[in-house]
Amino acid sequence: MINQISIPTLVFILDFVLRLWYCARILDRRLPSGVAWAWLSIIFFLPIFGTILYLYLGEYRLGRRRLKRLNSTSLIIKTLIQKLFAKNSNENLLTEPSRSFALTVRGFFDAPLMGGNDIELLQNAKAAFISMIKDIDQSKISCDMEFYIWSDGGLADEFGEALIRAVSRGVKCRVLLDQIGSADFLKGPNAKKLKKAGIILQAAMPSGFIRSFFARPDLRIHRKILIIDGAIGYTGSLNLADPLYFKQNENVGFWIDAFCRIQGPAVEAMNFVFLSDWSVESKSDFVALEKESIFIDKAKTKLAQIQCLPSGPTLKYSNIEEVLIMAIYSARYRLVLTTPYFIPSESVLYALMTAAKRGVKVILITPEKVDSKLTQYASRSYLKELVLSGVQVALYKGGMLHTKSIVIDTEYCLFGTLNLDPRSLRINFEFTLAIYDKSFALALNELQMKYMHQSKLVELKDYDIRNRFNEFKEDLARLMGPLL
Repeated sequence: MINQISIPTLVFILDFVLRLWYCARILDRRLPSGVAWAWLSIIFFLPIFGTILYLYLGEYRLGRRRLKRLNSTSLIIKTLIQKLFAKNSNENLLTEPSRSFALTVRGFFDAPLMGGNDIELLQNAKAAFISMIKDIDQSKISCDMEFYIWSDGGLADEFGEALIRAVSRGVKCRVLLDQIGSADFLKGPNAKKLKKAGIILQAAMPSGFIRSFFARPDLRIHRKILIIDGAIGYTGSLNLADPLYFKQNENVGFWIDAFCRIQGPAVEAMNFVFLSDWSVESKSDFVALEKESIFIDKAKTKLAQIQCLPSGPTLKYSNIEEVLIMAIYSARYRLVLTTPYFIPSESVLYALMTAAKRGVKVILITPEKVDSKLTQYASRSYLKELVLSGVQVALYKGGMLHTKSIVIDTEYCLFGTLNLDPRSLRINFEFTLAIYDKSFALALNELQMKYMHQSKLVELKDYDIRNRFNEFKEDLARLMGPLL
């Protein structure tokens, strides 16, 4: 009987069984409704291909050994943070509503409020590179970093030369780079040059055809962190890429980024994040690494209070998305957001619309052109709803705006590597700072307004003269939005 069944029939039966199994699996996982419906639609309407796509990209598979190491280090870090910071965390020093927001953040991330920090906003890539290179040239003990992208050329090459000078003085330099994001660099001559000089270079989240069956290939480390001598920390949206050289064939202009320089207790917490990622990727013992590390508090003004929020697919729920939604709802009169990729969940979209309708001045600044057509189409599909609800939507015309920032009432802010899209909120390993410092919030808001002045406001009349085919492409891309 079995011999009489043709191969196409067997394939059809297997595909049908897998589709039923995956549908049950999607329902059991209790994914956000948009994500669940997107996957169900793909599985139902794309026979065979849909099941293969879900098998490959549907689950947050990190690999059993990597997940075990991550869970182990996360537990140790949680204990260390409770020991070092929790007793001194005092949200009552904040005024409302920032106090309630800080308590919410702590509830989701076990992130204590660390007071006594200095924080400086570096408004562009050039300022950030100059500051980092200067600090590296003055380093005496260690330079530890992790970045999604290192791209050859210009200031990025000068950054590498600074590391070579540092290691020649006896400074221990460790560099963790995402294998996909930095693929060209890792295979190129500059990586070999760094290794030859004595810099420890480690690829993160290795991927390949065989490995993809055990770990999802598009789960990436998107963090940007630099720790110098256990005393100075840097983070923000900037990759190790000079905008004069980076992706100039994408027709989106120069990449526009911002970074921050920190001194104080938050640097030690940032170091825990680096050590955790380094121990997982290098298969080193986290406890031994932590004992060898140092922390030197060089903060002078000690005015900024900070919470460090590492996020990623190891968390069962999207805690960072909950924090984002709380930030929107906590705004009383002003909320300004910048993001390169805007593909919100229904919860984020409705939170923004509700904020505008209750009288909050909501401004969303996003680039006019991005380096992904599908993402650009999906993003545009949400803008009319926002404008109708009273949100000011500004399309930045000065290049590929890559800064990720949210300023609430010019009192406190979120700043880091997080994009407002499903990939950042649920799939990538990201790093965000919740910063409670009015001077920093004002400086960041001033930078946002500079972006605003180089932008075009989206108006309802723009939709009256639009090409219907473009609208159709946007609507189609929106269906795929939850999976982008």
